[in-house]
Amino acid sequence: MPSVFEKLDFSMHRIHPRPAHAFTGPVGSATAATFARSNDSNLPTGWAPGRRSSLQLIAPPPGLDRDRNQHAGTHQREGLARSGLVQSRALACAVTGLVVSYSVTICLSAVTDVMTEKIIPLTDFRNLTAAPAVPQLLEAPSGLLRDALGRQLHDLRISVTDRCNFRCVYCMPKEVFDKNYSFLPQTALLSFEEITRIVRLFVAHGVEKIRLTGGEPLLRKNIEKLVEMLAVISTPGGKPLDLTLTTNGSLLARKAQSLKDAGLNRVTVSLDALDDVVFQRMNDVDFPVVDVLKGLDVAHQAGLGPIKVNMVVKGGVNDADILPMARYFKDSPFILRFIEYMDVGTSNGWKMDEVVPSSEVVQRIHAEFPLEPVPANYLGETAQRWRYLDGGGEVGMISSVTQTFCGDCSRARLSTEGKLYTCLFASSGHDLRALVRGGHSDAEISTAVAYLWRARNNRYSDLRSSNTDGLDKPKVEMSYIGG
Repeated sequence: MPSVFEKLDFSMHRIHPRPAHAFTGPVGSATAATFARSNDSNLPTGWAPGRRSSLQLIAPPPGLDRDRNQHAGTHQREGLARSGLVQSRALACAVTGLVVSYSVTICLSAVTDVMTEKIIPLTDFRNLTAAPAVPQLLEAPSGLLRDALGRQLHDLRISVTDRCNFRCVYCMPKEVFDKNYSFLPQTALLSFEEITRIVRLFVAHGVEKIRLTGGEPLLRKNIEKLVEMLAVISTPGGKPLDLTLTTNGSLLARKAQSLKDAGLNRVTVSLDALDDVVFQRMNDVDFPVVDVLKGLDVAHQAGLGPIKVNMVVKGGVNDADILPMARYFKDSPFILRFIEYMDVGTSNGWKMDEVVPSSEVVQRIHAEFPLEPVPANYLGETAQRWRYLDGGGEVGMISSVTQTFCGDCSRARLSTEGKLYTCLFASSGHDLRALVRGGHSDAEISTAVAYLWRARNNRYSDLRSSNTDGLDKPKVEMSYIGG
């Protein structure tokens, strides 16, 4: 077998060792294909000898999801390179020629851009999920389901697609989500009927708010039909659900009226800058600000309010737009919210020094437009509310990094293909789709959900520090489970 270095282009990337993340349960045999050894005579010029980097192949334990290119034979030769588990073209070339005789889960080293030293982890953890156990003793939902820390289940966020037409640098950077990236096949996605069934079970447990997310949810074909199906669901007390959707706004002008007609209550729109150059640099697909603003106006006219506008603030990138955004949305029907740049997933190269604290955002705005704090609308609300003293509306601060709110987090997340995640920063989920498609009854699935929520003790943000090495576990990407 030729040296892998004969197939690698080292002009742009180098391979850095990174510990492979294996399963917590028993695993099968493992094999490793060594990329570099200190005594390798084929090392390219300039490669420093020493530690070696490896591509480790680990046989999964029984019961794990093997839907996405996980069957034996798909990881042979170029098949391994084509799979969504290998996102770097350089690495994809490197593994050509490997033949693996059994289904594998791949834990990859990271690829580092030599110019910026930005680490782009390439591991796909979407399939590290086992179906939850169904307890023998079934139970009826009480509508008051609490986790191990006493937090009541109230919100369910549902990702309806893992695809997006933006490549925002903090969510779906092009270096990872390029034209070779393998998104989930249509058959892997939950159908609208399956989503509706799961929502009914969660509502019986106390969920009152549903948020549809992505990816970009308006890319899901016939999304209005799903909204229509969910809009008829009410709580055990007879209240209608608070049915919302988060979008990048690119398709909102086209779909706002049909979404309202289907029963959607309101929308939240992501807009990270008013400066067109900055905004296009952040969305990385040259999408103009004016089209998002048009979508906002059409959504307002359609009655999808109160509409919230989310700005993720990344230091040195778009923080100069804090005041222009505040000026633009002051005295308008829109509620502007500033979100601290978070270490969601592993692909955005998050660094603490790129976080602009919400307290600083408040200070900048307060210096021009005096603010005062406002009480939360409800327990577990993510944004701290501030209003303009002159009556010009309000702004919100979502401070997941510097002022964490794990203590009253009431949100569960359902991924595109039916994995339940109990934290935005979770490293693994629970495969509800396997139960839904496995012939289990509503009572069985409902009881399994109750057991999972009661066991929940996530509080990642409370434990986070400027050095996250102590929490260095793989995390699912925001584009996979929504924000």
